[in-house]
Amino acid sequence: MTETKMQIDTSAEVLENDILPKTREVHTDPDAPCVSESALPKALVEPANTKSPAQWAYERIILYIQNFEKQLDNDHEVGLGLAGGNTGVIRIEGLGYYDPDIITYYGVNEAGAKTQLIQHVSQLNVTLIASPKHIDQPEPKRIGFRLATALDRDEDVTA
Repeated sequence: MTETKMQIDTSAEVLENDILPKTREVHTDPDAPCVSESALPKALVEPANTKSPAQWAYERIILYIQNFEKQLDNDHEVGLGLAGGNTGVIRIEGLGYYDPDIITYYGVNEAGAKTQLIQHVSQLNVTLIASPKHIDQPEPKRIGFRLATALDRDEDVTA
């Protein structure tokens, strides 16, 4: 007879586990980079109920941008497309939030004009797009890495 050990959580552990962020992804390509709970920045393993909707959306967008950039070659950068508007595609140069409920994207549009999009978290609908890097740029700008590094250090970064 084999002995089975059962883990019993305290009520505090059950409550904490219920509010901790969870993520899951499945792709047709088994080698596609996924957002992994084991590799989350420090800020993203904190309970979501301690953050404003804007901060929580900001942190998760950073994670998705960084993961998307891992899939890009040296000729592309992450761009942002927004559904339901005539904004077009913005090459992301910065990301921010204003508590309790505003997300702000900074960048350059397809015509080269400096662009800032201000969006309420209830309207959050973002498409990440592989955009060709600027022709005069030797290397693509990787904003996701800088933003995620700031989350690990719990600091602000300006692009």
